[in-house]
Amino acid sequence: MSVIVIIFMITLLLCGFPMLASFAVGAFGLILAIQPSLSMTFVIQQFIAGISGFTLLSIPMFIFAAEIMSFGRTANHLVDLVKAFVGHISGGLAITVAGACTIFGAISGSSNATVVAIGKPMRSRMIENGYDQQNTDALICASAIIAVLIPPSINMIMYCVLTGTSVGELFVAGVIPGIFVFLLFAVYNYFYANKKNIPKFKRVSWKERIVSVRKSILALGFPVLIIGGIYSGTFTPTEAAAVSVIYAMLCEMLIYRTVNFKDLLDLAKSTGIMTSAIFVLIAVGQGFSWVISYFNIPKTLTIIAAQNINSTVGMAILVSLAFFIACMFVDQIVAMLILLPIIFPMTQAMGMDPVYIGVLVSIQAAIGSITPPFGSNIFVACAAFDRPYLSIVKGLPAYLIILVFVSVIYIAFPNLAIIHRLL
Repeated sequence: MSVIVIIFMITLLLCGFPMLASFAVGAFGLILAIQPSLSMTFVIQQFIAGISGFTLLSIPMFIFAAEIMSFGRTANHLVDLVKAFVGHISGGLAITVAGACTIFGAISGSSNATVVAIGKPMRSRMIENGYDQQNTDALICASAIIAVLIPPSINMIMYCVLTGTSVGELFVAGVIPGIFVFLLFAVYNYFYANKKNIPKFKRVSWKERIVSVRKSILALGFPVLIIGGIYSGTFTPTEAAAVSVIYAMLCEMLIYRTVNFKDLLDLAKSTGIMTSAIFVLIAVGQGFSWVISYFNIPKTLTIIAAQNINSTVGMAILVSLAFFIACMFVDQIVAMLILLPIIFPMTQAMGMDPVYIGVLVSIQAAIGSITPPFGSNIFVACAAFDRPYLSIVKGLPAYLIILVFVSVIYIAFPNLAIIHRLL
């Protein structure tokens, strides 16, 4: 009966029902199916407990900081900076997009925000300089997912909340795969531009580069402040989120003067709407997680896995496939809420490092956000660029192959995820 309830819940998700309804049906349906005498009050209490964690305060603050930076000049300054240093090489404009997305991702923590902030000013420039629309749209979508891998990734925060993993350590562990993905995208676009004979930009002088660095110094200080502050122990991830809001306000309101008080209120409203949607999902997800834990479903699956999977590599492949498939159909946070309560205990029973699992999950979440049929970045790009769905999807296979290659590397060499501990 419990299997029927879970299948019904997934079916509701795939049929387009609100995620809140699907999780609620799963939680209450399991109780009614297995132990109807259990009071529903316990589930309601778990809903509240799910959004009571102190770390969750960082999510609305990072979102608010990203909204402020996206509205202001930060994105344009980052684009100009990267272009000044790599614009003259083959594929320089495409590499500029990938680099700007990487840096802005380290500011926003949101791939969707990165698509809009970097994509809008850069898309027309790329097309005017000889890039076809399919590759341009695909590059912006794919490069934006680096925000999922590097701090302050909202997905990483959610993983840590659900598993109890150190936010600071997972943030640091995500830097290397994020930079690795950027470098692979840069290499691919270097050869793509050579093949298509796309013109290069004139090399700028060091004087112009220094001017670009000066204009971007405040934006570059943002990830240094966040990662450095957390890693040095100066402040916690939640405190870092608060600092990021103050920093963003100082930059955009007092220095650049692109955001006024009225704009700030509108951005706060937008942040509130987005946060409420996320927190409702977290609440019902926690209730669902408690119910399946109460009925020992993860423990049962752990025993089955232990009997059938006898290596950590096999478990890593299982984790990757489960999240890759799930993120193709539902939002990354929803996939975490459904799968982590089941899969994470299985990985811990095999002695796998939770930081390593966090990196694996983040990579799969990144792939899922640009994988048809329901990759979130695809739909954001469709809306932002007014382009048809299939036009954007057609350019994505090359980038998906690169991301799958990165995933295979991390499955084969798990110590790469914790190499920061040796530094």
